[in-house]
Amino acid sequence: MKQVLIVSCPIQVTLEKVAKIDATLQAFADACEYVNKTTPPTLVNELAMQSLVYHDVRALFGLSSQLAIHAVRRVSANRKAAKQKGKPITGFAPISATYDVRTFSFREKDWTASLTLIGGRERFKLALGNYQRGLLKGQNPKTATLVKRKDSTYYLNIQLESQAPTPEETDQVLDMDFGRIDIGSHLRWI
Repeated sequence: MKQVLIVSCPIQVTLEKVAKIDATLQAFADACEYVNKTTPPTLVNELAMQSLVYHDVRALFGLSSQLAIHAVRRVSANRKAAKQKGKPITGFAPISATYDVRTFSFREKDWTASLTLIGGRERFKLALGNYQRGLLKGQNPKTATLVKRKDSTYYLNIQLESQAPTPEETDQVLDMDFGRIDIGSHLRWI
């Protein structure tokens, strides 16, 4: 069984890089809005949506190929979730963008991450504590989400995938919970 652990890492930014990050997040959100408005509202299939709007998204918003695909993917996922909950999609805010192995890389030797932004690739120093370093040590993460928090700080939520350990077989039972909540209600005090 696969398990996913998300390591939230603050990134160190300069004013120049803040402008590039904000431009990328805005373009990603605008691309999501465009995809949501220009494709049929009942369409949730990611590949069908992509075939309708991919080239327009690339041309209109200046996103890299993979970021354009991730914008379509986000709209598809949001539509599926909204359909399940019986609620409409309210919009896309410029607060996050999804990255994969083609648009994101992590380098342990100097604790940096590289991201594709509008205008090219940028490398960021990760402001990590010992806990995050321990989790990331020896890992080769393939996906991440760039996030702008309400206090205007930037984080990279790096996803680590691993196999969950197989539980040990045992014949010893410590306790059983049958889910009963009325155990004492039928007893009478004398």
